[in-house]
Amino acid sequence: MVVEAAPRRRRMTPEREAELYAVVRGLIREVGYEALTMDAVAARTRTSKATLYRLWDGKAQLVVKALRSRKPRFGALDTGSLRGDLHAMVRRDDDHQMEQNNALIRGLMTAVHTHPELLTALRDRVIEPELADLHRMLQRAVDRGEIRPDSPALPYVIHMLTGAFTTRKLIDGQPPTQAYLTSYIDAVVLPTLVAGP
Repeated sequence: MVVEAAPRRRRMTPEREAELYAVVRGLIREVGYEALTMDAVAARTRTSKATLYRLWDGKAQLVVKALRSRKPRFGALDTGSLRGDLHAMVRRDDDHQMEQNNALIRGLMTAVHTHPELLTALRDRVIEPELADLHRMLQRAVDRGEIRPDSPALPYVIHMLTGAFTTRKLIDGQPPTQAYLTSYIDAVVLPTLVAGP
């Protein structure tokens, strides 16, 4: 009995690109960065490996594009208050999506230590743009007088937020949720920012 392969699609429309990026994120959650292969991406998306290498320089670039294709955390958030902005950031994803994002980060954590090209690409294409958006958000809060410009906590906001998100499962055995992160912002991040030096 001969099984015919599914026909390969030829064009990379925006919809196909979004589908491909979703597959890449799913594979990272399932197997991590190390075990993710272009062969697996090609098979799941019915795309030729040649097409993948033509459109992306390699696995690191494809992974970073897949991450960057998601809506930014801090971009375009301006509710008129820092508390409102941070709460709006938390509400961008429901609890299920947060758990998926947490799994995605876990799938990349070890790899950034052994794949410098991945770390560089993540810094350039994902982390730095997000940090720039966060700095704009914090500067608006300084300009409004919500926090002091010399607050010693300002450089550490991203560390506080990322730490709360990524370590909840490890410390509490629970996934990060909207309720948890909102309460963390109110109990830790905002009081730390408004405290004097």
